[in-house]
Amino acid sequence: MAQLDALPTEFVLPDLLAQADAIRQLRRDIHAHPELCFQEERTSELVAQALSSWGIEVHRGLGRTGVVGVIEGRPGPRAIALRADMDALPMTEHNTFAHASRHPGRMHACGHDGHTAMLLAAAQHLAAHRDFAGRVVLVFQPAEEGGGGAREMIRDGLFERFPVDAIYGMHNWPGMPAGTFAIKDGPCFASSNEFKIVLKGKGCHGAMPHLGVDPVPVACQLVQAFQTILTRNMRPIETGVISVTMIEAGEATNVVPDTVTMQGTVRTFTTDTLDLIEHRMRVLTEHTAAAFGATASFEFHRNYPPTVNHPAETAFARQVMVDTVGANRVQAFEATMGAEDFSYFLQVKPGAYFVIGNGDGTHREGGHGLGPCTLHNPSYDFNDQLIPVGATLWVRLARAWLAQP
Repeated sequence: MAQLDALPTEFVLPDLLAQADAIRQLRRDIHAHPELCFQEERTSELVAQALSSWGIEVHRGLGRTGVVGVIEGRPGPRAIALRADMDALPMTEHNTFAHASRHPGRMHACGHDGHTAMLLAAAQHLAAHRDFAGRVVLVFQPAEEGGGGAREMIRDGLFERFPVDAIYGMHNWPGMPAGTFAIKDGPCFASSNEFKIVLKGKGCHGAMPHLGVDPVPVACQLVQAFQTILTRNMRPIETGVISVTMIEAGEATNVVPDTVTMQGTVRTFTTDTLDLIEHRMRVLTEHTAAAFGATASFEFHRNYPPTVNHPAETAFARQVMVDTVGANRVQAFEATMGAEDFSYFLQVKPGAYFVIGNGDGTHREGGHGLGPCTLHNPSYDFNDQLIPVGATLWVRLARAWLAQP
């Protein structure tokens, strides 16, 4: 992408610029009071109060702490859902500016405070300008960070109570120029899965290993063997990641331990690849342990499925982006092995997930930590300049969708 000038505002809706300061203060209030998954009581109350004050119909309790707002325009057959996540991460913030977290061990390090603010800004505009036919459903979702809040909202009847034709989600993306957008069809975020392996041998004196069964060499063999699944069992054009991230064994340097516990993650873009990896990991674990005279237990937990954008809805959103900010500010998103529970929504409704550039971190005020402004980093902060930009995109996307024949 060519070098871009400073973030422009000529395409931003005027009233979104006028309300930018108020929404910025709201965003910083949320940032200062982060809440973890399914604990978003204060945030949900703040969102519900704001929506109600703008005359928006509010529903609470979906997915425990989720909030749904409904904006009715003129009678029309179409409906679109726009989603923002609300939860924070269980980590301590290093920033010391005025709106830094007031709760040690909790931090908005992924920008969900900004996602909520952008959708609230769009909601305020749409509520004040209902010159569209159809319905906009605002989904303020809890528990994206590992809790599966999207799945829980679906289980609570989200789409039965609020039928929509499509659903869209937006995430900020550090490193991309502020106010640019990126989107792709097909898989864009990976599935997230965890495994736990317990290898059992027979402990003994470290000077007499022949009297025991050492599970440590079994673990070492498995770490290497798992990588052959990717290079020798999967088709070369498929993508997967197996990461052994924890190995726990032993209590003393002169004792061969009884057990070794291995844990880690598996990421894939397709269920077929995931099925293959899980099967091969299980077989390798059981047979490698047996070859060394040890035994093994193997647990595999499937968490978030891959996030797969629908082609037609992706193309539609891309065109709205181009029409809004210009083709030079819209790029193809490079798929990531990170996971996102928006995937659950896309399993039951057409739609797409895209990102908005958060910049290089120079937007942060004095008092920010020394680390980079990347996601899940203790020195992260959302770029408030994006609020009217993202809100404008939300408004134009909703209006364009509802205006279709």
